[in-house]
Amino acid sequence: QNFEEDVNEEVIGNIVEENEVVENTVIEEKPKNTSGTKYRLEVNCEQNVVNVYEKDENGEYKNSIGLLYGIAFTIKMSYKGTHKIEGFFEYVVPPLEGLWWQENTQGLDYARKEDMHFISMIRLPDFVTKEDFEWAVQEATKKKKQDFSKVEFFPYDEGLCVQCMHIGSYDDEPATVDLMHDYMKANGYELDITDTRYHHEIYLSDPRKCDVSRLKTVVRHPIRKTE
Repeated sequence: QNFEEDVNEEVIGNIVEENEVVENTVIEEKPKNTSGTKYRLEVNCEQNVVNVYEKDENGEYKNSIGLLYGIAFTIKMSYKGTHKIEGFFEYVVPPLEGLWWQENTQGLDYARKEDMHFISMIRLPDFVTKEDFEWAVQEATKKKKQDFSKVEFFPYDEGLCVQCMHIGSYDDEPATVDLMHDYMKANGYELDITDTRYHHEIYLSDPRKCDVSRLKTVVRHPIRKTE
């Protein structure tokens, strides 16, 4: 998936063979099911992201979002200042993403939100280096008079996953996840959530501006071929 491409809100159902990376290629289309949900299995290649890791306590999740966007927009607007990033082109900041987990739990128990840990992250263009990120932290700290030390730069290679577009309340995600897992099993895969592979959400809607019934969230789970 090229950075310049928009996230496809009508997720195409297709199967990608393990360790095969394809670009803009539909391997096998699946018809839309009665729930109005589409799925796909895909290989997600390594990408650079900025992230903040916390346990969701005392408003830390909300605070992490502010920190991430502070860095993301400092990098986005860098071309207007003296710091020049090699290969830079103007771009739209990608959507907020979140990795979520609970200790000693596979998947998520939505009834125990107080036990959730998270990593909030935003994808960076491929031309952004760690040196550019470090400049952005210094620049944002200086201009906003705020501590950005929690924000980190790291490459994230997610591997083989199944994903689905969930439309509606976050609390209703379990029903979508169940359908997604049924699709996964029917195609010869099994869940592979571990202490390094997480429940992953990509937020395409702003809950402050969108009715809860219309929220669009890509839900993604790591998988592996069933032996």
